Amino acid sequence: MTKKDTVKKTVKTSRVSETRVKKERPKVWTPPSSLDAPPAPDGYRHRWIRAESMGFDDTKNITGKIRSGWDLVRADEYPDGDYPIVDSGKHAGVIGVGGLVLARIPEELAKQREAYYQQMTQDRNEALENDVLKEQHPSMPINQDRQTRVTFGGSKKD
Repeated sequence: MTKKDTVKKTVKTSRVSETRVKKERPKVWTPPSSLDAPPAPDGYRHRWIRAESMGFDDTKNITGKIRSGWDLVRADEYPDGDYPIVDSGKHAGVIGVGGLVLARIPEELAKQREAYYQQMTQDRNEALENDVLKEQHPSMPINQDRQTRVTFGGSKKD
């Protein structure tokens, strides 16, 4: 017997040949949302608008939204989607559920609308601050020095 015969051959397998089966996370059940909507096309936003409340048409709300730039989304624009459709009435064929209809607005109009309401809020806040200053007496001035500070626990160290 030679030395070569006494040495056992050990066969090493490469790490590449070893495969690991990836464990998938178990799927978590969630209740279906009745307000699933198709994704808005590029340059648009979608939003649910109230069309009726307690069985009565809310024409004031719908006409106000349409005048401000919202367009109702028709179901035939999304033929491969399975979205709820209003069957009858003046909104027949529009994507809608439970008294709500889906509407879209161009992104540009939506940003202008946001800027308008932000300016409106800012103007009202300034008016409130100035109204308080109007009531002050020279012998007792009102100081409106406002500061905000965010802290995350611990002691205050200055």
